[in-house]
Amino acid sequence: MLIRFGYDLTVTCELPTPMVCLMDIRPERAGSMLAPEKVVTSPEVETHTYVDMFGNVCRRFVAPAGDFSIWADGTVEDSGELDPVRPELQEIPVAELPDDCLSYLLGSRYCETDELSQTAWDLFGNIAPGWGRVQAICDYVHSHLTFDYMAARSTRTALDAHVEGVGVCRDFAHLAIAFCRCMNIPARYVNGHLGDIGVPILDPMDFSAWMEVYLGGEWVTFDPRNNIPRIGRVVVARGRDAADVPLINSFGPHVLKSFRVWTYDVTGL
Repeated sequence: MLIRFGYDLTVTCELPTPMVCLMDIRPERAGSMLAPEKVVTSPEVETHTYVDMFGNVCRRFVAPAGDFSIWADGTVEDSGELDPVRPELQEIPVAELPDDCLSYLLGSRYCETDELSQTAWDLFGNIAPGWGRVQAICDYVHSHLTFDYMAARSTRTALDAHVEGVGVCRDFAHLAIAFCRCMNIPARYVNGHLGDIGVPILDPMDFSAWMEVYLGGEWVTFDPRNNIPRIGRVVVARGRDAADVPLINSFGPHVLKSFRVWTYDVTGL
């Protein structure tokens, strides 16, 4: 399967403003790209990339005063297979986890494990450890939160989402991640492209958020927002939560003027 993906973003700045964007796809997919991802700015400015501590590609530039647009487009090969379901995978005891998993057990900006620990153990402590427990967490989050695109709020935490009962995909991911960490299961936040391939059109096209959980010695995908296996995930960035992987880090004020995302199957076109 071939998946075309991209975005078109325009901001307005009063003054030249340094920015770092995390919207390039992860380096692991470079070998499956039909051609390097094309990135164009208007007005044209110099950009360069570096890789952060989580392995994400960060694009750095200075946006000039006035309207500034950054546009990207690419096509990637994909297996076309659904997310795997692996009920045989078991939890790894904390003492046996790899060192680089330990940071994904701790609380973070949007995932307050200290505030949610007792709730997590009350809800999921009697469920057998392993894949089934993580799926039970996703089932709970999926049913407890109501998706409302108009209710998006950049400051909403996992605890806020649990209390308010509403959120967008990042809130579903944050709450499920926090519950997993409370149960001593490493979990990390993922941001990326997920088109409506194989399912009815659900939401306005946007970047999507889900999570990866460390089970059976590997990182596996769970999606508490959709809560069904999906086709064609294109990972852009991974981190402890959304604070690690913002689409734009702006070192000065700006106004988002427009934002458009596309992800669709172009096999055979």
